[in-house]
Amino acid sequence: MEHCMSVNTAFETSDLPKAEFMFPGPERDRLVKLILDGVKTATAALMIEYEEEVEPLPCVGAHSVLVDSDERPVAVLVTTAVDVIPLGKVTDRYAIDEGEGDVTAAQWRSAHESFWNSAEYRDEFANPIFPLNDNSLIVFEHFEVEQRLESNNALG
Repeated sequence: MEHCMSVNTAFETSDLPKAEFMFPGPERDRLVKLILDGVKTATAALMIEYEEEVEPLPCVGAHSVLVDSDERPVAVLVTTAVDVIPLGKVTDRYAIDEGEGDVTAAQWRSAHESFWNSAEYRDEFANPIFPLNDNSLIVFEHFEVEQRLESNNALG
């Protein structure tokens, strides 16, 4: 597994990987709006997601295309920082940067553990039985909107 995605500074949006937040539906569209409004500037994923997909970690400077629930491209994001930390070391700052209303690490952890332990999430894995504890690695990706795309009529 590569350590991170390659950085491409000259690109067509169709060549960029998709940035998909949550499953399609109202929650994804809410998160997309938070990103476009500059409230949500980070996201978190379990390291096991990258390992299972044999997907490289994001790199600073990497670009992706933010898509809404209808798979419409709405913005180009650029990664500004990547941290890999144990779940037990998540701080209030990470919770706040995710922009989803959590202001403490405890609130953030409760909400994320609920999602990460949901059947809908676990069903995405070949082996959905894995531990979630203080030592589980979390990949925090910080990003910013580099460019809004004109196809975004409904959310922005």
